[in-house]
Amino acid sequence: MDFHFDTKAVNFPRKTKGDTVSKVKPIYQTSAFVFEDLDDLESFYEGKKDYLYTRVSNPNTDDLGMGVADLEGAPKGVATSSGLSAILAGVLSVVKAGDHIVACEDLYGGTYSLFAGELPDFGIEVSFVDFTNKDEVENSIRPNTKLLYTESVTNPLLRVEDLQMLCEIGEKHNLVTMVDNTFATPYLLQPYRIGIDLVVHSATKYIGGHSDVTAGVLVGREDLIAKAKAKVINLGANLSPFEAWLGCRGLKTMSVRMERHVRNAAFLASELKGVEGIKNVYYPEYVSERGNGAMVSIELDEGTDVKTFFKSLDWVKIIPTLAGLDTTVSYPIGTSHRTIPESTRQKLGITKQLVRISVGIENENDIVAAFKQAVEKSL
Repeated sequence: MDFHFDTKAVNFPRKTKGDTVSKVKPIYQTSAFVFEDLDDLESFYEGKKDYLYTRVSNPNTDDLGMGVADLEGAPKGVATSSGLSAILAGVLSVVKAGDHIVACEDLYGGTYSLFAGELPDFGIEVSFVDFTNKDEVENSIRPNTKLLYTESVTNPLLRVEDLQMLCEIGEKHNLVTMVDNTFATPYLLQPYRIGIDLVVHSATKYIGGHSDVTAGVLVGREDLIAKAKAKVINLGANLSPFEAWLGCRGLKTMSVRMERHVRNAAFLASELKGVEGIKNVYYPEYVSERGNGAMVSIELDEGTDVKTFFKSLDWVKIIPTLAGLDTTVSYPIGTSHRTIPESTRQKLGITKQLVRISVGIENENDIVAAFKQAVEKSL
């Protein structure tokens, strides 16, 4: 039976059998697992036992990988030490030295640094392209291109990607498609169901949801996830059991958290439009029937002092990440997109006046008041 998303998220992992079964799954805080004898040890390599060594696999990390895969409608998933390690594992499951990737130009800064700064050392080429232009994407495909990479909702300007177009290009040119679904989350969007081959999450964000875990999850095609898991094992990018357990705990409350996050974000975006001192408000027009996400970005007028704005935010915290229960802000050119060349930032509209807001679950009127008074004091 295929349950509703909300039911899947809460009733996870599924019921287990045994003499002693706890309501909450224990933390398997162990580096290794015990075998009775050499025949018992050999049974692991024969596929008859699941666990040998926590770098290879662990009940908690397996739960997180499969839990997100279940919500995404994918057959398999693997949990990793961070969102970037999940991206790297996914990329290396597809490409090798001599291969080429076509990626959207408006990527999260950490991903850009990985693609532009590290992958070339692996002998992997990357072209950064305007994914709003189908012709430009297709014209960038080479004989050695293997992967198309983008974000379902881009960071920080919240452009909603045309994933159907991406699937069509991938199928036409026999390319693997990979999407970072961190901002949308499986609550709003499930790219694998659309036809995307690999979906990646920084589970640090809305999956964990409480700002107390750093983790990543990659889900998708079974053959590619098998390759990605081998990369995770061999590169030592595994997630610790405790952080996996925290991720699973967060997953159970995703629906109720996201419902409030999304409602508050939509309200904040509408209330900030037309406010003196704010030049632009960025918020998606349509992501899914469930809403348009929990992130809002604003571009302050040139006459609005950015430093004063940040100092005047009162209870709203300034942090270099997003998606906790509390409303927070970040400064893209000073944190997430600091490593992107200034010429590229200017082309994309990531200016010194841009502020990224991660909308929390507080009272919606309190959130609006905090930003309006900060803008007013900055004029």
